[in-house]
Amino acid sequence: VRFQDKWEKLNISNDYFIRTTDADHIAVVKHLLQKLWDDGFIYRDTYEGWYSVAEERFLTDKEYEEGEWREVKRLSETNYFFKMSGFQQQLVDYIHDNSEFIQPDFRRNEVLGFLKQPLGDLCISRPKSRLSWGIDLPFDPDYVTYVWFDALTNYITAVGFPEDPERFKTWWPVNYHLIGKDILTTHAVYWPTMLMAANIPLPKTIFAHGWWLIGSTKMSKSLGNVIRPLELADKYGVDALRYFLMREMTPGQDASFTEEIFITRYNSDLANDLGNLVNRITKLIGRFFDGKMPGNADPTPEDADLMYRALGLKSAVDVEIDALKVNASIEKVLELLREINRYMDGQAPWKTVKNDVTRAGAILYTCGEALRLAASALHPVMPGKIEALFRIFGIPESAFPNDLHWFEWGFLKAGDTITPVEGLFP
Repeated sequence: VRFQDKWEKLNISNDYFIRTTDADHIAVVKHLLQKLWDDGFIYRDTYEGWYSVAEERFLTDKEYEEGEWREVKRLSETNYFFKMSGFQQQLVDYIHDNSEFIQPDFRRNEVLGFLKQPLGDLCISRPKSRLSWGIDLPFDPDYVTYVWFDALTNYITAVGFPEDPERFKTWWPVNYHLIGKDILTTHAVYWPTMLMAANIPLPKTIFAHGWWLIGSTKMSKSLGNVIRPLELADKYGVDALRYFLMREMTPGQDASFTEEIFITRYNSDLANDLGNLVNRITKLIGRFFDGKMPGNADPTPEDADLMYRALGLKSAVDVEIDALKVNASIEKVLELLREINRYMDGQAPWKTVKNDVTRAGAILYTCGEALRLAASALHPVMPGKIEALFRIFGIPESAFPNDLHWFEWGFLKAGDTITPVEGLFP
């Protein structure tokens, strides 16, 4: 519940909130385990070796000698194992044949490097004598499954496997698994081999994102350098926080947070490039056109150039989003906002209005329409602020993004009421 409450405060929506203790998920886990047991991909064995408590798996002697492990102990125990080793070459071949399967490329190379060493089988159970909680193995009531089959399987539970084949076919295989870089092996080795064994298609892309650092240091409770997002949202606004997180991180790389960087980005992009532009347009329309959107008469080549740039924004943003380059998509929007500002400075409607009111109106109309299209691309990042901007321009809530003509030039109409605003980004 605490996660759901935080998401609501941060304006984050989800289609389905799943817990590994949900009854429908338990049924899916048991179904998958039984299938792999029946197909001979799970076996019982007694194993003695070095066991990584943090990784929750047995290590080879080579791994133990060469790696840096937080907590390792010698353990002998009878358990159930998934024949992960039998899918090693199949996985290597798949990665080579599907260059987009693991992204960014350097993470793909990291996984291929890991797979150059012999891949062991995966311990997937714990005896109830040692662990009282968990999902019972359907073929042995004295054991529970542990970590991998109950945790990773939630991805297919959420989209209908196996009870709703039509829903599952609609949503699987997913375009992206977006994961943290510290769980790359889990998702790029363990999970694909499990799916291969079950004859389920693999995700199209597994994308590993980086960490947020404080300056150049990893966040740590012991260091006391943990940032609390809700406190930042309370101080600067939810949309400003969302914008910074999307704007500042290059997908796949670590990103640095300091309050100074946050304030600089806020002032540069939001207060100046966007907020100032909104203020300029609305104040001039209020002053010279009684707060009514002027008409778009006789566009000049300069007007047409800005119009075409604005109309091309959606496709340019879509290209970046399809590649998960959210920060680059936002930069496309900022480029257009800066171009609107340059156009406005060059056309100077506050001067033109003294001699040609119609031309001054056309300039402000062009600015308003270009701004509307730019703002549309920022709506997923800052829904609250952008909806407030639309209200300033008298746009009904039902219009975006449902109106068939939304992404065409000319949606704003002469005579629409424009409300002057102070401090969209104070």
